[in-house]
Amino acid sequence: MTEMTSRSPSTAMGDHYSVQYDRLDDEPLSVAVADAVATFSNEDVTELEPLHYSINADALERLFEPRANGLRSSGSVTFEYSDCLVTVTADGEIRVESPER
Repeated sequence: MTEMTSRSPSTAMGDHYSVQYDRLDDEPLSVAVADAVATFSNEDVTELEPLHYSINADALERLFEPRANGLRSSGSVTFEYSDCLVTVTADGEIRVESPER
């Protein structure tokens, strides 16, 4: 039996971390965002502040969920979460980086 993952291989550079999220998978986008931030920050996901302190997680899910006419083809949202700058794009990329100060 092969385990399927909702994310493809990630890329990690010193200043950012990027992972591809499968928008058709059952894993919530909010969970994938928290996992990406935890990986970038080298922390356990349970040590992060709740995502809803930074953004309405339900609205984030609805923004990129499949629609009756297919998947959203463009757009992105950027927000700060747990001392990181997170960008989620319509093509499924989750990019985490240190905010510029």
